[in-house]
Amino acid sequence: MCGIGGVVRTSPMTDERSSAQLLSMAQALAHRGPDDEGVWLDAAAGIGLCHRRLSIIDISPLGHQPMRSASGRFVITYNGEIYNFRELRAQLAAAGHSFRGTSDTEVLLAGIEEWGVIGALRRIVGMFAFGVWDQRERTLWLARDRFGEKPLYYAQLDTSVSDGERSGPQIAFASELKALYRHGAWKGDVDRNALALFLRHGFIPAPHTIFKAVRKVLPGHTLEVRVKGNELSVREHRYWQLTDSAAGPVPDRADIPALLDRVHDELLGAVRRQMVADVPVGAFLSGGIDSSLVVAMMQQVSSRPVRTFTIGFEREEFNEAPHARRVATHLGTQHTEHIVSAAETLEVIPRLARIYDEPFADSSQIPTLLVCGLARREVTVALTGDAGDELFGGYSRYLEALGKWQKMRTGLPALRSRAARALGVMPLWALDVIGSSAWVASRMRGQRKVSDRIRERTQVWGARSLPELYRAMLSFWQPPARYVIGATELQPPAHAAGIDGLAHMMYADMCEYLPDDILVKVDRAAMSVSLETRVPLLDVGVAELAWSIPTHVHVKDGRGKWVLRQLLARYLPRELFERPKQGFAVPIAGWLRHELKDWAAELLDPARLRRESYFEVEPIQRRWRQHLSGAMNWSSHLWQILMFESWLDELRAPLPHRSTIASVQTASRELSPAGV
Repeated sequence: MCGIGGVVRTSPMTDERSSAQLLSMAQALAHRGPDDEGVWLDAAAGIGLCHRRLSIIDISPLGHQPMRSASGRFVITYNGEIYNFRELRAQLAAAGHSFRGTSDTEVLLAGIEEWGVIGALRRIVGMFAFGVWDQRERTLWLARDRFGEKPLYYAQLDTSVSDGERSGPQIAFASELKALYRHGAWKGDVDRNALALFLRHGFIPAPHTIFKAVRKVLPGHTLEVRVKGNELSVREHRYWQLTDSAAGPVPDRADIPALLDRVHDELLGAVRRQMVADVPVGAFLSGGIDSSLVVAMMQQVSSRPVRTFTIGFEREEFNEAPHARRVATHLGTQHTEHIVSAAETLEVIPRLARIYDEPFADSSQIPTLLVCGLARREVTVALTGDAGDELFGGYSRYLEALGKWQKMRTGLPALRSRAARALGVMPLWALDVIGSSAWVASRMRGQRKVSDRIRERTQVWGARSLPELYRAMLSFWQPPARYVIGATELQPPAHAAGIDGLAHMMYADMCEYLPDDILVKVDRAAMSVSLETRVPLLDVGVAELAWSIPTHVHVKDGRGKWVLRQLLARYLPRELFERPKQGFAVPIAGWLRHELKDWAAELLDPARLRRESYFEVEPIQRRWRQHLSGAMNWSSHLWQILMFESWLDELRAPLPHRSTIASVQTASRELSPAGV
């Protein structure tokens, strides 16, 4: 895995200054690629690329980036792994292409020369983000993998003056925001509408970011940035979408064994391909269905015990380590387990804003960071079990939402909707009166202060469709624009047409929750310690096959992931994995009342919040008081505010001074357009 960046503009660059700036951007990504560094610049054309390398395939200097294609037409900075690069290399060699080394980067470049950018994207299987410059067409292509495993940000920057020189229109891109901060024209204006999205989800869904001028390339998309005289034209292309995919006919109910064999073989092939590396490979093991199945298949195709890694916690209700240990023992893996103390866990929190680079409030980021650090001591690549719930119908909330919607439809929908709207606009004092009744308190699980919870739930009660209900069930501050000063919440994405309720929820999670929460969480945590993670369940063949399976096969007997359960039973006794889903959590609620109380109180100080003028202060203070008293558990809501405030402190920290740029100019003098 690597870190990438670059700048394209309509006017020529200054060799030394621009090389230094690109080198500074690359150095901001050193954690993503500690093994090598490179800059390529064509100053006259107004294009520069930079790269930091984590060597995984072809660890020799022949894998150095940015890399030129054999003809010299294309130059690429690339982050990722192409798992079918050997098959593609054979095809390209048969078509007359020759290769100097054995890297997948060189295969990708040859594929672009042979099939064009979009043609190559449709053939490659892997996780990636890249920027490739077409010197003949004066066009920069930015591309991201189908599911968004690898990040890619781009910014349209100030077009007037950059580091004292007039630059004209320009676009900068990078794997992480911290590299864009190093650009001389950077301006970080917070997007309040995106902040409202953050309060709804706990993450900021693509294409939005926390900054007005910055966007994320969407999964399965490319951007074509063409230089036309004094203008930059930007066109977006979608090269792949899950709902457009067809994995071939699925067997009918009478031929379920054939379906299970087909999924098994597809996933086993993905695991085998993703174990290819020139460095040590291991896996995360929680003891749950998804990670256990991935590890079992790794063990089947490996000639030696697979290295597996688990962290546990001192508190039993958060400790998955015993389950993982039993699975590892049965499979015969080389298992590493570490029980972390509360002190170790809390030490991670000050690092979160710097690592995640954008406000991000999934508190399972903390154990994810810890298990990545544990694995990195022994391996450079780790396979994960992510995406099983989204692709195979595993979340319990799917059945919960379907049950709620069925009840709501059989009642009086119009009356319910009007009542929900009325409750939504009532002042809190009136809701306090309603909430004080014994009947309401009992319906709200005996909570002593329920007015805020009533207001939250009006979004659920007032839902007019299953997609609207599901979105409300997954939301935190509702409606979020009410709590962000000057915000207008952006409209939710349109849901896929022609699919049933369960499929809609799975698809919604594939489009937002998976790429913008789960994959972000793992990528930033792993890359902070220079660990590459791979997700076999997101192999395109596996995903397309899973999507083609009818939802009644995914969910049986009131439980999801039926297909994966049957496959895992081929490797493990059912008593080792048939148990309630535990999750990967930490006791945030208790910490905020005790160990983190002073830290949180400082960040939630009303004077501070009023001075910054991002949030309505009283609702936050009200929930903070309720949480401290034990009347309510607002830990998830408060964690969002705390993560934003912590991120804001990190943003205010001094950015690299101009002297930093000057300090790398000496190193950059040796770099030239040919120096790749």
